[in-house]
Amino acid sequence: MQQISDITPLREIRRKWQNDGKTIAFVPTMGNLHRGHLHLVEQAKEHADIVVVSIFVNPLQFGPDEDLASYPRTMEQDMASLEALGVDVLFTPKAEDIYSRGLEKQTFVEVPGLSYMICGASRPGHFRGVATIVCKLFNMVQPNMAFFGEKDFQQLQVIKAMVTDLSMNLQIYGVPTVREDDGLAMSSRNNYLSESERQKAPALYSCLQKLSENIQLGRRDFSRLIQQSIEELTEAGLTVDYIDIRSVESLLSPGHEETELVILGAAFLGKTRLIDNIQVTLE
Repeated sequence: MQQISDITPLREIRRKWQNDGKTIAFVPTMGNLHRGHLHLVEQAKEHADIVVVSIFVNPLQFGPDEDLASYPRTMEQDMASLEALGVDVLFTPKAEDIYSRGLEKQTFVEVPGLSYMICGASRPGHFRGVATIVCKLFNMVQPNMAFFGEKDFQQLQVIKAMVTDLSMNLQIYGVPTVREDDGLAMSSRNNYLSESERQKAPALYSCLQKLSENIQLGRRDFSRLIQQSIEELTEAGLTVDYIDIRSVESLLSPGHEETELVILGAAFLGKTRLIDNIQVTLE
């Protein structure tokens, strides 16, 4: 595995791959890799000749009171995991190269509508930061395809919309969420949970599962179901940011004829913000 930090050698090796007719899969990450990330890499290896993984903790997607400074960084461990999987290139750009004119002067990419709702309402500017860095990384790596986890469902939809709107020549793959044995969606931020918080954390997924079962049984009183879920999570010791039921396609409130739904939830345990979702197909 080659580790490359500068864009010039990355483009040189990218040109060689292109001349050799190789297909390139890309997995962008912020590091502190867990089994969910590694599953993305495994999926990428099944679809392409070359796999590039990036590790970059992107300051543009963190709010002023969020955890940029304390975000876990485990580069040596991450490199060992990626090398064991046979990754071809680990791209580790530096912030001063990514944002050479500073964050205040940075040209940005923003997907209207999708970026402002749900998580975007709770974290203003977050998806602008995500879309900007992903667009920049796509321009640097120039992959044929890229892989993202479905745990960050809204992020996945934002990136798909950006790729379509900007006529980017690559395919986006969403990969199902990898979970702990008790159902908790794997996330780097799970490391922040205390032992007692970790025991409470699976309540979010359990709540979404119960909501899904009720919908599949024919319940359509979504407002009441959501309120019940919020009450249950509050009783379980979580502070609810939101629980919502949306259309998979648009992330808007579903119409009566919608058959593809997604139940999305976000809640705090202490200072740790957990997110999760379940997709529901109605008969």
